[in-house]
Amino acid sequence: MKLTIGEAAHRSGCPASTIRYYERIGLLRTPERGSNGYRYYDAGALERLSFVHRARTLGFSIESVADLLRLVDHPNTPCDEVDHLLVEQIAAVRARIDQLVELDAKLTALQTACNGGHVVRDCGILAALSDRR
Repeated sequence: MKLTIGEAAHRSGCPASTIRYYERIGLLRTPERGSNGYRYYDAGALERLSFVHRARTLGFSIESVADLLRLVDHPNTPCDEVDHLLVEQIAAVRARIDQLVELDAKLTALQTACNGGHVVRDCGILAALSDRR
């Protein structure tokens, strides 16, 4: 199986521009090129691309994905490091949730600063954002 970058993008759900980026930064190996200059991806490359894409959609950083790939490439290594990376990712997600809850509270409080029915000049939300209170 040989896929063009467009076909690989379609199958993996990862945009072609992102695939090229992953190649540039070394997450993906440089693919074989045809005489027409097109990149051609085999089943192994598609599997690796799909792995990277799934890890990124789970919020893993580029550095963490590189670490995960390094571990994938050494399958006989103990998986303690994989567990550690997942624990770090869960902590990061929970911290982000806390930030979003705080942001929600701030936006909800801001919403109470204005109930409409007047001109923009008298808008409490804009005044709060401008620190005109």
